[in-house]
Amino acid sequence: MISRRKLLEITIGSGAALALTPELLRALQAVQQPGGALIQRAIPSTGESIPTVGLSFSNHVACADRTALKEVVRTFADNGARVFDAMHGSADSERFHATVAKELGIQDRLFWSTRGTPPGGPGGPTPPVAASVNTHIETWLERLGVPRMDLVMLGTGGDPAAFATWFAALKAHKQAGRVRYIGVQAIGRNGAGEYPGVEAVMRNEQIDFIGVNYDVGDRERVENVVLPLARERKIGVMAFFPFGNNAGTSCGAVPRNLFARVGNRPLPEWAAGFDATTWAQFFLKYVISHPDVTVARVGTTKVTHMVDNIGGGIGRLPDQATRKRMAAFIDALPAVAAPPPAPQAPGIALSAAILDRYVGEYQAASGLTAAFRRDGTTLLVRLNTGGEYPLAARSETRFQRREVFFEFQPDGQGKVTSAIMEQNAQRMPLTRK
Repeated sequence: MISRRKLLEITIGSGAALALTPELLRALQAVQQPGGALIQRAIPSTGESIPTVGLSFSNHVACADRTALKEVVRTFADNGARVFDAMHGSADSERFHATVAKELGIQDRLFWSTRGTPPGGPGGPTPPVAASVNTHIETWLERLGVPRMDLVMLGTGGDPAAFATWFAALKAHKQAGRVRYIGVQAIGRNGAGEYPGVEAVMRNEQIDFIGVNYDVGDRERVENVVLPLARERKIGVMAFFPFGNNAGTSCGAVPRNLFARVGNRPLPEWAAGFDATTWAQFFLKYVISHPDVTVARVGTTKVTHMVDNIGGGIGRLPDQATRKRMAAFIDALPAVAAPPPAPQAPGIALSAAILDRYVGEYQAASGLTAAFRRDGTTLLVRLNTGGEYPLAARSETRFQRREVFFEFQPDGQGKVTSAIMEQNAQRMPLTRK
């Protein structure tokens, strides 16, 4: 259990800015008070109980101080939380989850969740063969030094035949006892993305878990369709992004989540009726208070925020009437406007012969792929994360799409064998396939 003194030591030691606000101190008191333990929920398929607040790092690993992230994990585990999800992010993010847990000596105390294929799985470049699932699970077991994974979920996007192959392999691992729980996940807003595919699997397969976006501002599809189906089929629910879906934003990007929506408004006084002292706890308690949500997964880079989030899983929860009041309060706030895209200056003119040198597919160690093709005198890029975009040439080897740059790397004979993708001071090597 973390103390105020320990919180001060950790924050100063990690070089983070200390902000022990009155609200945060009340959250710390909630963690420390007798009976101030995290609320537990039963996994419907077995009855096993797990804490309702989970943790995950995705782009945090690329953007944040890893020493600070390690202290976040320590605080998470020291306060009774267990669900550590490595579902989203790059291969480097996955490795970090395992490494930091082993360094802290807590890998055996955690409830591990991960995807069933390497980054870029269903819908991405990974071949649709059972071996990709087998290899990924074996890699995780080796990384952690454990005999089995707790939860493995697949995305449902991409080729249905490929998904069927992956899912059959995942079921075989569960049958063999190497995976305890299996499921499917989707990241989509307002019912977009993979929700229909997830719902089809829920209806037709015996699964233990689903993972879906769910927050007080984005709730209709989940509350009206997904959660009732989960209850009917006795499926656990991991709620992604309880503070609003900021997925896909770049390191340092201006957030457009629920915190941005409430701005500097004070927390309503009636939030004290369900022991919420901060906006983070308000948002978390809305999600956790739904009886069909098993765990809400948060992501943060600061120990103080982790303590605040833990407080969201402690104490009283809003009843149904209060949940409606919370939703109405958020609905009455103006939406956060998307920032206008940065204007892009026209590129310089390059010949078709020069552009053809770069045409082809390139892959990063994380699993991200970039496929380049020429259309007339324009070079276009398609990422396996979605979308195809024209690039503006800044030099004979350097191209830009808004804040993203691609620098091609010719060898001594002028043959292009690699490239560098740059975004917000982050550099990702790409190797030509």
